[in-house]
Amino acid sequence: MSGGTALYLRGRNQPIAQAAASTPPAAAPAVVPASAPVPANAGPNSPFGQRSIGSPNAPVTAYEYFSLTCTHCAEFATVTMPQVKPKLVDTGKLQIIYHDFPLDQVALMAAQVARYLPPDEYYPFIEALFAAQNDWAFQPNENYRTSLFKYAALAGMDQATFDAALADDKLRAFILKGQQQAEALDHIEATPTFIINGRMYPGAMPYDDFAAAVAKAAG
Repeated sequence: MSGGTALYLRGRNQPIAQAAASTPPAAAPAVVPASAPVPANAGPNSPFGQRSIGSPNAPVTAYEYFSLTCTHCAEFATVTMPQVKPKLVDTGKLQIIYHDFPLDQVALMAAQVARYLPPDEYYPFIEALFAAQNDWAFQPNENYRTSLFKYAALAGMDQATFDAALADDKLRAFILKGQQQAEALDHIEATPTFIINGRMYPGAMPYDDFAAAVAKAAG
């Protein structure tokens, strides 16, 4: 694991100061999002499968690198996504593929729990976590586990599945490997960061800026 990722995961539940990301120069080659290798026997419904919303045939694909304890990610989820989903995703113009980039241990655990839900429950669950971030992400001691399970239970997860998600070392390694590759190969430094048809856009963009990036990618 790179030094940057190790630093992100050192804290238990404190938000990490995010590095200032910069947009690549115009002459920079297109960014090709990296992914951790998926186990050979992992099907699309497994915790290792792709998590996305929107049609795979959409003309534009956006890759979002995010952390569930990132306040800027929560801002994008609660302010921008309520317009992005009905106007761009549900209309077939955009597919969003999610990449975990946990900034601390609590975000990593939440990512593991989210991936143990059925794929069609993934997006509603992470949106619920973002909307209630202050209620579960920054709790003292071990209270964050209790708070996180409360939202997992609302999504239909039982205690045994919740415990299994947190104990899944292979999934944990898969998430961290993906984060390491995002840092090393795609130079992801902060969350949220978007790669839209090969161009990098850092930060919680307002809807108009995000829609303009999608329109530019669509040509």
